[in-house]
Amino acid sequence: MKLDRLRQSFEELAKFTDEGEGINRLAYTETERNAREYMIRQFEKAGLVVRTDYAGNVIARREGSNPELPVVATGSHIDSVYAAGEFDGTAGVLVGLEVMRSLADENIETKHPLEVIIFACEESSRFGASTLGSKAMSGRLDPAYTRSLTDKNGITLMQAFEENGLDLEEVHLAMRFQDEFKAFVELHIEQGPVLERQQAAIGVVSAIAAPVRFHVHVGGTADHSGTTPMDYRHDALLGGAEIALAVEQAALAELKYGTVGTVGVFSIQPGAMNVVPSASEMDVDIRGTNIESRQRVVSALEEAVQDVAETRGLDIWMEPISSEDPVQMDSGVVKEFQEVCEERGVKWLEMPSGAGHDAMNMAAFCPTGMIFVPSKEGLSHNPAEYTSMEELMEGAEVMRAFMLRQAEIV
Repeated sequence: MKLDRLRQSFEELAKFTDEGEGINRLAYTETERNAREYMIRQFEKAGLVVRTDYAGNVIARREGSNPELPVVATGSHIDSVYAAGEFDGTAGVLVGLEVMRSLADENIETKHPLEVIIFACEESSRFGASTLGSKAMSGRLDPAYTRSLTDKNGITLMQAFEENGLDLEEVHLAMRFQDEFKAFVELHIEQGPVLERQQAAIGVVSAIAAPVRFHVHVGGTADHSGTTPMDYRHDALLGGAEIALAVEQAALAELKYGTVGTVGVFSIQPGAMNVVPSASEMDVDIRGTNIESRQRVVSALEEAVQDVAETRGLDIWMEPISSEDPVQMDSGVVKEFQEVCEERGVKWLEMPSGAGHDAMNMAAFCPTGMIFVPSKEGLSHNPAEYTSMEELMEGAEVMRAFMLRQAEIV
C-alpha cells in the first residue's frame, strides 16, 4: 500500500465541502453528492464495479474467483457534521479504497468477493436521524419515521431523496440478505484519547454503546433579580443545573462500566440578567455498553427530577426522545483482529465504542467488527481532528490482513 496515495486521497476528498470552518458535507446535499461521484470514479479506476442502491449507499465490488460466495465488506461514511474534521468516517472509506488499490497493484485474487461501502446519512446533523443508509441496508429503517424527517431549512428527506435521483418510497429495496455477507468490518478514528494515551496503534472494538435520551423541562417563576429574596425564588436555571450535576455524579459512579452522561443542550427563559429564570430546557444523553449500568444513571436522573421539583418548588417533567440497545461485535471477528495484530507485532487494546457507527446496524444481520486508529488529543467532530497517515496506514495493513484471511487468497 502507498502512504502518499492515501494522503492524496484525503486531500482530494477534503475539497468537497460547503463554506464554513472545517468540513461541511451534510448528507444528501449537492456537495456530498459530488463527493460520492468522485469516490465512484476512484473505485472504478481501481477496477471495482460500482452501484448506488435505493438509499444512496455506494457499493464498490471487487469480484472473487467464486462470485457465488458471500462477500467480505468494509466501509464507513463520508457525510459530516457541521464544522467537522477530515477523518471521521472518511478514514474507513479511504482506507478501504487503498486496500482495494493495493490488491490490484499486486494482482491478488481472492475466492470471496470484496466490497467497500459508503453508507448514506450516517450523521444526524441534517435530519436529526443517524445511520439511515446502514439501517436501510440491514432492513432496520422505519418508513413511517423517515417521512417525518425535515432539515432546518424545511426540506424533507423525501425532497432530498428526489434531488439525488432517489425515491424514499423505494428505500426498502436497499435491504440486503444475511447470506450475502461473510463479514462486515469498519475502520474508524477512535474519537477519544485512549489509544493515544496508552500508546496503542489499534483499538479492537468489543461493543458499541447506545444512548437513551431525554428532554427535561424545568418550570419556575420569573422574578425581579433585585427585589426577590433568595429564599423566595423558584429559579429554573439552578434547578436544571442541579439535575445536570446529578447526571454527572451518577455517571461518575459507573466509571468501571464506561457509562457516560451528558447534558448537551441547555437553554433558559427569559434570558435577561435582571430576571430570575422562569424556565430551562435540557437534552440529556446517557449511553453505555452495559444496560444495567446505564439504567442506574437513568434512575438517578429520574430521582433528581423528583427531588429538585419538591425542594425548589418547581414544575419539572421529562420525556424520552429515543432509546437504543448496545451492540456486541462478533466474538470471532474480534478474536481474528486480535490475532492479526499479534502476528504483525502491533500493540492493540480491546475497547468499547462510545459513539454509534454503521457497524451497529450491520451487526444485526451479519458477523461484524470494528477497529479504531488513534485520534490526536481525542478530538473529533472538530476541524482540529487529526490522525497521522502512518497511523492510518497501520490500520489499513491490519484491515487488509483481516480481509484477506476472510476472503482467502487464490
